[in-house]
Amino acid sequence: MNKVVFGSYVPVDSVLHRLDPRMKLLMCIWYVILVFFANSLWTCLWLLLGLGFAMVLSRVSFRQYWQGIRPLAWVIVITVVFQILFSSGGRVYWHWWIMSITHDGLINSLIIFYRFMVIITASTVLTATTPTLRIADGLDWYMQPLKAIHVPVNQLTLMLSIALRFIPTIMDEAGKITNAQRSRGMNFHQGNLFQRVKHLVPVLIPLFVNSFKRAEDLATAMEARGYDPDSPRTHYRQLHWHGADNITMVIMVVLTVVLFLIRGGVFALVSL
Repeated sequence: MNKVVFGSYVPVDSVLHRLDPRMKLLMCIWYVILVFFANSLWTCLWLLLGLGFAMVLSRVSFRQYWQGIRPLAWVIVITVVFQILFSSGGRVYWHWWIMSITHDGLINSLIIFYRFMVIITASTVLTATTPTLRIADGLDWYMQPLKAIHVPVNQLTLMLSIALRFIPTIMDEAGKITNAQRSRGMNFHQGNLFQRVKHLVPVLIPLFVNSFKRAEDLATAMEARGYDPDSPRTHYRQLHWHGADNITMVIMVVLTVVLFLIRGGVFALVSL
């Protein structure tokens, strides 16, 4: 597979692929929580090092990861631009009407950019190394206690697996619709910001219509095959916790301990 998008699985034989999906889910959530404890340059670099180590272990190329992140880059850019223009505090470098560029705004925008990038990348590592059904199985295992308070765990995990399964399909369809509009003479890079947003309407409308139609077809097919959301579920592939999962747990503990040592000033700390 030469192209990967967010939510798609890359079938490669690697250490990360062979880990139990429960461990990978725990690792991803654990890492995302740690990202919010990074408060300096060195803590950010330490977490980046851990993420880079996981990406190398996955044997999925960095170019493929970038292809998965790139469609979400404009969301990150817009968020960062709003953070720069509408934040206050610190030295003011530029001011016009309600917009201004300040020292604190620039620092906060860098932090938000970093957090977005590493969280999306960590999530892409999880989806690239774990099939969606295995992610749903792992999530189902963690949510078992919620059945005692009548939370519809089976329905929630089914919705999650369907959503993850169709993200690559929807992204691929968005690309086809965009190319079709370009062949009709549409220039998505022409005009100001509002004109460019307006140019997206002919892409979003058929994309939403096709998505709803696909969801209706899927619901009809599931009903035709006798799917009952209230019936007990069985699993073809069972979950197995191996020694590699224990080693990964130890690595995450080491990552966490070193992170808090850096925060506490044990190592040379350079504040942002």
